[in-house]
Amino acid sequence: MKKFNLLSILFALTFTSNATANTITNTLCAPTEIKADVLKVNNRPAESKRLFRSDAVEKKIKEVVQLLTNHRLAWMFVNCFPNTIDTTVRFTESDEEGNPDTFVYTGDIHAMWLRDSGAQVFPYVKLAPQDKHLQRMLAGVLLRQFKCINIDPYANAFNLLPNPNGDWMSDMTDMKPLLHERKWEIDSLCYVLRLAYEYWRIKGDTSIFGDSWIQAVENILATFQDQQRKEGHGKYRFQRRTERQLDTMSNDGWGAPIKPVGLIASAFRPSDDATTLLFLVPSNFMAVTQLRHAAEILTNVNNRTDLAKKCKHLANEVEDALNKYAIYNHPKYGLIYAFEVDGFGNQMLMDDANVPSLLAMAYLGDVSISDPIYQNTRRFVWSEDNPYFFKGKAGEGIGGPHIGHDMPWPMSIMMKAFTSTNDEEIKQCIEMLMKTDAGTGFMHESFNKDDATKFTRAWFAWQNTLFGELIIKLIDDGKLDVLNSITIESEKK
Repeated sequence: MKKFNLLSILFALTFTSNATANTITNTLCAPTEIKADVLKVNNRPAESKRLFRSDAVEKKIKEVVQLLTNHRLAWMFVNCFPNTIDTTVRFTESDEEGNPDTFVYTGDIHAMWLRDSGAQVFPYVKLAPQDKHLQRMLAGVLLRQFKCINIDPYANAFNLLPNPNGDWMSDMTDMKPLLHERKWEIDSLCYVLRLAYEYWRIKGDTSIFGDSWIQAVENILATFQDQQRKEGHGKYRFQRRTERQLDTMSNDGWGAPIKPVGLIASAFRPSDDATTLLFLVPSNFMAVTQLRHAAEILTNVNNRTDLAKKCKHLANEVEDALNKYAIYNHPKYGLIYAFEVDGFGNQMLMDDANVPSLLAMAYLGDVSISDPIYQNTRRFVWSEDNPYFFKGKAGEGIGGPHIGHDMPWPMSIMMKAFTSTNDEEIKQCIEMLMKTDAGTGFMHESFNKDDATKFTRAWFAWQNTLFGELIIKLIDDGKLDVLNSITIESEKK
């Protein structure tokens, strides 16, 4: 990944694709300018260059700005919350079948990750009942995701159009021109189910849950069961010619040995890094939750109690296995959840910044925030006993091998705030996010623990929109006074 400093930010934020100039194109407003009306002076693209407009999103932005007394925080919210729809959404009102279709870039990578796209638009779902245009866009995301799963449920990222000359077409796996990358990750499928459930729960629209949805659920079930590896290695293998260890799988592409115990093997983590031990615990927890959500839709919308029963049976099997194999008695923290296990009794103790993570399990609803094992785990992962926890002069947080040493991710700081019940801790997290944006008003993939001007990915829509989601949640949870007690107005140099 490229690292940027302040001199390169202007170039990064004026990046345009070959197909469109509709990206982040405004000149950065300096910290001193944010005393102005942040609805007018901000780092959003000019209105004419925004890819998608939602009246409900614009209304929510105005509401939040009126509530926040800290100008810098309000400015950052205005920049970040609409970043997905401003810069990454390619929406078609009616495709060849008459359905909405939405392709969502991650930002600076012009491909659609199932995980990222599901997370990027998730915060907008609550606004869909107020905005038919927004609702159609969200329906288009889900319909596109169902199609992607039905093309290949093992793929993590897809192209808008077939690309036989894509970067990863040489990977030693079953690549197709519509696939951007074929790294098998449990959470890719879980994020689609999560978005589908939230859309159905909030909007009540059942029109998208037709044949494509049923086929997608059947493919998800078949893939999860295949990767329980009860009968051999399963259908998936992956190798890449690379100097980067975690971009390929060991043992001729099958990965490390596992003992079939009911858990689902994940070749890669949400970071797109290869797992060390294939049973990735946070992703298995997410699978339990989302299989049960799928069962609700299948029962109430499709009257497919047969398929719903299969989802619930698999969820119960995975949950039982997690209770048996995913818990470790740590000499310092007591009972905690391991990050990865293999069924033989081996456990990897760490956490990664990408979601799902151990820290994020309460955010995703996979465990109760009051679960004592989760609370012990939370203390462990936010400490130097976690090998990927970094603390320095600029800030602290969890990173991972995807970027490497000394590079905490703002996403981990957000997850700490999302899962906190302590006002002072929440305040510290928001202040740290404000101090480590390198003056850009945006979130980044990672920053150097001692110098936040050294960061990766100037345009990463998931992290931006997640920041907006966090601010809205804190306000909804009655934490406005906490936000308004923050005194930071400009970056401390």
